Amino acid sequence: MTAAAAAVLSVCGLLTAGTSGAGAATRPAAAHAADNPYERGPDPTEASIEAPRGPYAVAEKSVSALEATGFGGGTIHYPTSTAEGTFGAVAIAPGYTALQSSVAWLGPRLASQGFVVITIDTHTTVDQPASRGDQLLAALDHLTRRDSVRSRVDSGRLGVMGHSMGGGGSLEAAKDRPSLQAAIPLTGWNLDKTWSEVRVPTMLIGADGDTIAPVATHSQPFYESLPSTLDRAYLELNDAGHFTPNAPDTTIAKYSVSWLKRFIDNDTRYEQFLCPLPRPSRTIDEYRGNCPHTS
Repeated sequence: MTAAAAAVLSVCGLLTAGTSGAGAATRPAAAHAADNPYERGPDPTEASIEAPRGPYAVAEKSVSALEATGFGGGTIHYPTSTAEGTFGAVAIAPGYTALQSSVAWLGPRLASQGFVVITIDTHTTVDQPASRGDQLLAALDHLTRRDSVRSRVDSGRLGVMGHSMGGGGSLEAAKDRPSLQAAIPLTGWNLDKTWSEVRVPTMLIGADGDTIAPVATHSQPFYESLPSTLDRAYLELNDAGHFTPNAPDTTIAKYSVSWLKRFIDNDTRYEQFLCPLPRPSRTIDEYRGNCPHTS
């Protein structure tokens, strides 16, 4: 081959690599997958994240108090398919005097969006937030180390949620285990108002009509005390009360799914639902946060 011919072939190769044919189309997709190997499910839409069920079929299993270590037992919901690999996991705690049944709706709803979810009972219904935080972490340890579903769970992609004292417990868990990827307290209650130690992306969901954990003395100061450099958000539900998270709620589900997907799965397709910041609406009284997110 002459030098001139080689040069022509080289130029042709460069031109071919830069064209928009089928070969070129696959290269960006491969690079995108490598950048975000935890992306799961189809491209999200407003309708898909508001739907009562996501794209995954879900199964459930019970964890008895006898087989649970460090928490009071619970129920696991998980995607039945393993075709896409492992999933992130979320532990959810109920509030003061409540059982896991009070947050049960979140199990299948979040699992159908591509998470392994455990809703837990606490040792006693009067356990305080610090204890509930420890129990949330114990439940995650159960999912990743002992339960038969552990092969479906990525132990590096974990989050916590909780209602009322369980929400206060989710802040405790985030403080104690900074390797968590997301925390979502739901109308959270805690005597500790300052959380500058938290390094976990946190969305606080409060309710404008909450008289048990009023936002002025709970969710708002929790949010304001988080480091300003942290990916954080404060969503105040409109025309809602302390027990709103105990029943299916589209706004709670929509933004919880978006937050968990964005930070547990690093799935930036969900950034569109969080940034720009949602505006006040029929269901949102106020929303604060940082945009764009940096984690």
